[in-house]
Amino acid sequence: MAPRQIVVAATGPFGADVLERLAPEHDVVQLLTRPDKPRGRGRRVASPPARDAAERLGIPALQPERLDESVELGTDTVVVCAYGLLIPNELLERALWLNVHPSLLPRWRGAAPVERALMAGDEETGVTIHRTVEALDAGPIAARRAFPVAPGDDAGAVYARAAEVAAELLRDVLAEAEPRFEPQSEEGVTYAEKIRPEDRELDPAAPPAQLVNRVRALSPHIGAQLGDLIVWCARVGEDGSFEPVEVQPSGGRRMAYDAYLRGRR
Repeated sequence: MAPRQIVVAATGPFGADVLERLAPEHDVVQLLTRPDKPRGRGRRVASPPARDAAERLGIPALQPERLDESVELGTDTVVVCAYGLLIPNELLERALWLNVHPSLLPRWRGAAPVERALMAGDEETGVTIHRTVEALDAGPIAARRAFPVAPGDDAGAVYARAAEVAAELLRDVLAEAEPRFEPQSEEGVTYAEKIRPEDRELDPAAPPAQLVNRVRALSPHIGAQLGDLIVWCARVGEDGSFEPVEVQPSGGRRMAYDAYLRGRR
């Protein structure tokens, strides 16, 4: 059986990872991604991670400011993963849009499912492949698989495992001429709101385990904030207190917290 022709709609690192895993097995004819924009401290214009991956793979990329009926899809199947643009109904009706969502829907619908799962201390998460509909992450489900979250896993580790699971699930879903869908339950719905600046703040009065979970949720891509320090790794100490392990001073480099303390003496 010939590989199925698909378009991938992706922007962020998770989408780029999924794209790289799909490309060897499927005929990815096009990437839909967000426009280039300023990034980092220097605010230099840079392409999205998914476009960088597409260039390495020789996949043409389309970067519309918004999606409307003028956008030409290269095929009738689109895999969506960390894309970030609203998909209008006229395009949803033109193709089969399969969304890759890194949670066990209906838990953690929304923008930051991995981060919110870690902040909540979830010991299990997973990946759901569902049909994209106008309502947020509410479409019927084609495939779903859980995996455990280890106590030491940060968001980077969970996203990497989710990308691996997503590729495995899509292998089976895309092999079906007409994927089968089950309605998504409306019981147990929770929402994963976008990470806000106040979500980064570590409150020293909060329970230590809660603080460690926040650090895990924001590492290695955002960073939790403790005063003028970014905390990238932390643990609950033997005495039950919150202990930073790896930090980054303002304007400085990442370092062990012990080395940071020695440098302040």
